[in-house]
Amino acid sequence: MKLTNYDIIRRPIVTEKSMSSMSDKKYTFVVDIHANKSMIKRAVEDVFGVKVEDVKTARYMGKTKRVGVHIGKRADYKKAVVKLTEDSKTIEFFEGM
Repeated sequence: MKLTNYDIIRRPIVTEKSMSSMSDKKYTFVVDIHANKSMIKRAVEDVFGVKVEDVKTARYMGKTKRVGVHIGKRADYKKAVVKLTEDSKTIEFFEGM
């Protein structure tokens, strides 16, 4: 399966911790679980027009949830923290938040 740049980056993560790390030019995204670091770097550079210095990833297993007698499971996901270079501009997507 061929992943495009927009398939790799699923959505941004907007929490207090991720918003405070934006001052250090670090942005957090939920990415495709099959994407590796080089794919994530290329996708962020192409979509947002910035230069990426470093990518850190972590995989999370979805929690098992229960409602009455029914048992379900949330989806597994991968999180990527992308650090931009010092001379790179900020990502405007996060500015209005």
